[in-house]
Amino acid sequence: MNRLPNLDPLRFFLATFVILFHLPQLCRNQGLPYFDEWAIFHRGSEAVYLFFTLSGFLIIRLIYLEKEEGRFSIKRFYTRRILRIFPLYYLVLAFGLLFYNFILPIIGIPFEINYELWQGILLCTFFLPNVFSSLYEPGGILEILWSIGIEEQFYLLIAPLLFYIPRNRILLVLAGIAVGYFIIFHWNSLYLLRQFQMVFFFLFTGGIVSILEQKKLLEFFKKSRVWPVLFSLLTLCYFTTNWLITESYWFNNLFLSLLFPMFLHSLAFNSGSFRITNKALIHLGNISYGIYMYHVIILNFVVFLFLKWNPSEKIGETSTILLINLFTIGLTIVISHFSFRYFESYFLKLKSKFRT
Repeated sequence: MNRLPNLDPLRFFLATFVILFHLPQLCRNQGLPYFDEWAIFHRGSEAVYLFFTLSGFLIIRLIYLEKEEGRFSIKRFYTRRILRIFPLYYLVLAFGLLFYNFILPIIGIPFEINYELWQGILLCTFFLPNVFSSLYEPGGILEILWSIGIEEQFYLLIAPLLFYIPRNRILLVLAGIAVGYFIIFHWNSLYLLRQFQMVFFFLFTGGIVSILEQKKLLEFFKKSRVWPVLFSLLTLCYFTTNWLITESYWFNNLFLSLLFPMFLHSLAFNSGSFRITNKALIHLGNISYGIYMYHVIILNFVVFLFLKWNPSEKIGETSTILLINLFTIGLTIVISHFSFRYFESYFLKLKSKFRT
């Protein structure tokens, strides 16, 4: 199956938004100079939501196409997901547990542990890092795993669901689930869904739009260049300004769950001659999983170095902020590149054997 255009570089930009979200937070907590006055430094959660929408968009489309051709296999599906997600997930999980429970105490840096080690291992091993993160605040390296847990939980649901549903009813069932779950998620009495950030409706709406495209029910949006430009501008505006932010939590989620899948549709199916073909950007998109997973580790390392160096008195706060950002982003990209090439690629080669 051919890769859809423009989506790989998008992953890199979203991972960068997450880094920019976490950078000033840790610097502020550790007493280092920081800058977060622009909207782009406050869109980390929304970047993850767009990641979710993209996952639903691609995964449900893949399952739908394989089911259409009569070759969908739950075993192959889970094997591919395991080979892509698990190696790096469990590597970062093991490092995070060691870092906070053993390394920090050895080097004399205080960090409050609110859980028993077995609780962290149990919850994260069985795909509940979002629950672990919410209940115990185990530290940034471990807390970012919440989003991987959401995707894992979604995969456990979506594969058997779509396997048993007749193909001609998939769209209707997914639409019903998306609407029903969106309503349930925002009920005040079901606050645990919000506490554990179980925003599955983003994944469902992404998949719904991908199926609508396969059924050729979105041709109207391809008749004019206005639509892809509009969806792209709205998305760009949301990530770079505060103009579209509302105080209503449910309305904001509704707006994004409609905007994000149409933005992805515009990039993948309605971009006309616009294609991002820059090899560097595509490669950065390919290693974006590593960028997301490693960036908090690198950020902790860079912050520790700058605390020891204390350069703000020598070169000024502005230069210090720039250096922290450049060091963190640059080193994260380098580590992610080597991880992709010498660690993840081994499992990705195995994964390719399970494509049909």
